[in-house]
Amino acid sequence: MNAFTESANVAAGSVRDALTLYDTRFGSRFLLGTARYPSLQALNDSIDAARPGMVTVALRRQLSGTGAQASEGHFWETLRRLAVPVLPNTAGCHSVQEAVTTAQMAREVFETDWIKLELIGDDYTLQPDPFGLVTAAEQLIRDGFKVLPYCTEDLVLCRRLLDVGCQALMPWGAPIGTGKGVINPYGLRLLRDRLPDTPLIVDAGLGLPSHACQVMEWGFDGVLLNTAVALAAQPVEMAGAFAAAIKAGRAAWLAGPMAERESAEASTPVVGVPFWHQSGA
Repeated sequence: MNAFTESANVAAGSVRDALTLYDTRFGSRFLLGTARYPSLQALNDSIDAARPGMVTVALRRQLSGTGAQASEGHFWETLRRLAVPVLPNTAGCHSVQEAVTTAQMAREVFETDWIKLELIGDDYTLQPDPFGLVTAAEQLIRDGFKVLPYCTEDLVLCRRLLDVGCQALMPWGAPIGTGKGVINPYGLRLLRDRLPDTPLIVDAGLGLPSHACQVMEWGFDGVLLNTAVALAAQPVEMAGAFAAAIKAGRAAWLAGPMAERESAEASTPVVGVPFWHQSGA
């Protein structure tokens, strides 16, 4: 049922500045998860408010029928009506074989070659396994998948993922579900600087619209989040706030922010002189 067609994806956004992943353009730089919403209606209305470029769905959650997906059995009907492309993920996988098998099953269930690759190496922090991640990504890319790997801001790891064929990366801002915002600004900004031509989508750990706006101001290409919307007191309003923040951050990046300065500089060019005495007046 997936709708990964450029015309559908870009219809709601600007073609001139569309998010482009694996030569496919999307109308929004906001990617939204579908888990942990209080109800299917809250999920539906949040997607309506966010107008995301993609929504992520965990195969295991879909098959088990948990969360909002289980509500009245109308999860798929909701996605079909909203016509938002689905990005399956391998959430909950802890081994290469488990992740590869889950991705192959997701391709059959969701009828798409797109996969968000998650391979967890530590259950406490939900930090990805960097060694298994590269191996799994390489196998999936050989099998024809368009892989979006969930990774850390480790520059060497990210380069290895690019080496095996990934064309976009999803570095975390902070551990999943913490809402802390970016915990390593230096590392994340360094990653952006060192990989200027690679689409980078900040995934996980952002809790406030200001966090999303910040990473977009740094030049990141998009934001993927779930918990910050789903667990907000008003998920629909929060979805709209994040959408606006992401657009604002992107606009600021394109506008070319002024450089930071260590010393003050008056905005009035000549202090204490009437404007009619200034040269050229």
